[in-house]
Amino acid sequence: MAKMLIFGLGYAAGHLADRLRARGWDVEGTTRDGRAGSIALGDERAVIDALRSATHILSSVPPVDGGDPVLDRYAQALAVAPATWVGYLSSTGVYGDTGGAWVDESAPIAGRRPDRNAADAAWQALRGDVRLFRLPGIYGPGRSILDRIREGRAHRIDLPHQVFSRVHVDDIAGGVIASFRGPPGVYNLADDEPCHQNRLVEWGCTMLSAPLPPLQTLDEAGLSSAARAFYAENRRVANGKAKRLLGWTPRYPTFREGLASLA
Repeated sequence: MAKMLIFGLGYAAGHLADRLRARGWDVEGTTRDGRAGSIALGDERAVIDALRSATHILSSVPPVDGGDPVLDRYAQALAVAPATWVGYLSSTGVYGDTGGAWVDESAPIAGRRPDRNAADAAWQALRGDVRLFRLPGIYGPGRSILDRIREGRAHRIDLPHQVFSRVHVDDIAGGVIASFRGPPGVYNLADDEPCHQNRLVEWGCTMLSAPLPPLQTLDEAGLSSAARAFYAENRRVANGKAKRLLGWTPRYPTFREGLASLA
């Protein structure tokens, strides 16, 4: 039986776990505290046992405090694990700001977070069968602009040339599953239509018959530091490599199909 060990059962990885279990896979996962039947990341005996029996291994744990919590503890065990497939969910943030230009997997690593850049490189170098997925803004059930509009947390920011890429959580799971039969390497998983965040707000308000938030500057919007960082970079992410080599096609090629599925 195929068995997946997932480090970090967060939003995207948990969605993948559900898809795999529905296909009859045995899925184990780690969390920081071992909640709800998961393995605590610090339980080395249980993690090593899981590594020895897994056919597939995925980490979705982001770097913290300058290091990768999974590699810091288990790099040696991961390097020699008998699994035939290893994956890592990284971020398109490693590309940094490109002024709105398109980037593909050949672009240099120039992100603002050295720990994220280092983790991306370390997972690539870990072993020869790694599939590394660089993800833009993730949305899906319970985590979309529609939820923020309903909760009164949506903003329209007066940055007319700002462009972002995004990906539906279903399409992340689909890309990972497609890679089981594809070659190792780095893959961007993004939809086909990068656009300004304001377009999503406007489209979502029309769908929900909600009033448009006012157009504001970053300072007027009072955004958190994390939200402000979102607007500090401007790029379009190309997804052609995943389409060519993995046979992956996003189920939700634009935000319009994705939001329609959530409404």
